[in-house]
Amino acid sequence: MDGENSSVTTKAIGRFAPSPTGRMHLGNVFSALLSWLSVKSKGGDWLLRIEDIDPARSRQEYADQLMRDLEWLGLTWDGTPVYQSQRSDIYEHYFQFLTDKGLTYPCYCTRNDILATQAPHESDGRIVYRGTCRPGSPSLVRKNGAAATRLIVPDREMSYTDGHYGVQRVNLASHVGDFIIRRKDGAWAYQLAVVVDDALMGVNEVVRGRDLLLSAAQQIYVAELLEFPAPQFTHLPLLINSDGQRLSKRDLALDLGYLRSNHTPEEIIGMLAYYAKLQPHPLPLTPQSLISMFDWNKVPCSDIVTPAIKE
Repeated sequence: MDGENSSVTTKAIGRFAPSPTGRMHLGNVFSALLSWLSVKSKGGDWLLRIEDIDPARSRQEYADQLMRDLEWLGLTWDGTPVYQSQRSDIYEHYFQFLTDKGLTYPCYCTRNDILATQAPHESDGRIVYRGTCRPGSPSLVRKNGAAATRLIVPDREMSYTDGHYGVQRVNLASHVGDFIIRRKDGAWAYQLAVVVDDALMGVNEVVRGRDLLLSAAQQIYVAELLEFPAPQFTHLPLLINSDGQRLSKRDLALDLGYLRSNHTPEEIIGMLAYYAKLQPHPLPLTPQSLISMFDWNKVPCSDIVTPAIKE
């Protein structure tokens, strides 16, 4: 496949994998910049993957816009962008591999069914599925209508070393639970598609926000089942507003539409480099000029309060 390499390599290969569901905001750019710098500081390649597997929310015009925004910022990618919407046959192959091994089952539970048996975690709103529809469990729901497909997760301790936050220990059953790999509407779930794509594209370094720390355990588990090597995961602090909320595409004052109208790309990159402690003052810089300054030891672990960039 174009742009893919499943062979083992020592060359650093990273990726940026945005969902085309709206305009990028400053937090997305922060993640893209540190991902780009991390791999470029090692002389590696930075790939672009458009994660457009949610047909209800993804738009080609958003994908086109985010690529124009990346180019404007100077964050250029290597090779040809990969679109998940064009890879359904690939996901089907690996989905069938897991099913043939008896590792999946249909789940008819609605969100309300699950909430009736367990409240979301107070810290992040996460819900761990209790296996209501798992084979051998007494079902509490009527098995009719469309079903999602869940992956069976064992009661097992897992540990991995994050490139920035160190050793992470997770009990798969209690922290993750059986999770969905195909939705009720037939769309592929993130946790399956991302593992397959990273492996087939040769990605060996994943840099992203720390809100996805727990997802790393899920993805390492899926990679093991599919007999893929897991990439090195490195998570970074989130940009948050003054209320402690992480930035989102709803924060229009910090999206690329506003930022491009009021700032140069060098001003934006320089401000983000300042937030990442890569320079002591928010001086305008290009991504290329930051490569020699990049060091994960400089990047803070705590989340970063981000006031709007001043005009």
